[in-house]
Amino acid sequence: MVNLILAMCLVICSSSTLFAQTPYYQGKTVKVVVGFTTGGFYDRWARLLSRYMPKYIPGNPNFIVQNMPGAGSVVAANYIYSVAKPDGLTIGFPSSGIYLDQLIGRAEIKFDIRRFAWIGSPVSEPMIFYIRSDTPFKTIADVKNSKEPAKCGSTGTVSTDFILARMLEDTLPPLKINTVLGYPGGAEIDIAVEKGEVVCRGMTASPFFGREPFLSWQKKNFVRVLLFTGKKRDERLPDTPTLAEIFGSPSDGRSSPAQAQTRNISRRCAMLSISR
Repeated sequence: MVNLILAMCLVICSSSTLFAQTPYYQGKTVKVVVGFTTGGFYDRWARLLSRYMPKYIPGNPNFIVQNMPGAGSVVAANYIYSVAKPDGLTIGFPSSGIYLDQLIGRAEIKFDIRRFAWIGSPVSEPMIFYIRSDTPFKTIADVKNSKEPAKCGSTGTVSTDFILARMLEDTLPPLKINTVLGYPGGAEIDIAVEKGEVVCRGMTASPFFGREPFLSWQKKNFVRVLLFTGKKRDERLPDTPTLAEIFGSPSDGRSSPAQAQTRNISRRCAMLSISR
């Protein structure tokens, strides 16, 4: 968000297993449940790790990936918590911000985030905000000053795209973004952008440089990136300003309200990027 990916695992093993001569995982299959559809970076990370993780687990278990999209990965998280056996044979890849749904008390939440065993994150990275090049929005200032809000796609209320949009609204009033919720995965948002259903999206940087359709989009100048949340500009996006540049900084070196806003939104983005 910024994309973060958090892997969680239900593990409850008896102490006797630790001393068994045969490795616990030998001959077993580990199910990796991805909270989104195929083709997106959550799915790709899960499949990449599933290819190599068995080599480093005693017993070399088989790994299979199952996609379980729905409600921004809430369906997958509920399944792992309430249905999957707590035997160490189920790993989850939910949205990096899934904990927020529990914090705000969404009725759909059937899990307790504190009872998952968190394994880790494959990457920590900044986020970008892109928009179709055929729109009138050339800069974040254009989005801020527009009478008609830009329409962006999102998988759910804890996704990188949704949270980034709300951060921008909070810190750059009167900026407004019309977020369309309910896409089952990033690939579906990509299709929606190509069809013109939505025109923008906030996301972590690596998918934008690592997969289609973004590689082709960049060659065709189909989209432009309006902001980058890293501390300095990315050499692959030389014309894209950072948050600090967007908010500005005083020439005398003193802290300003704009800098405080920059630090605030950067901290929030960093929280998201931990798991992307």
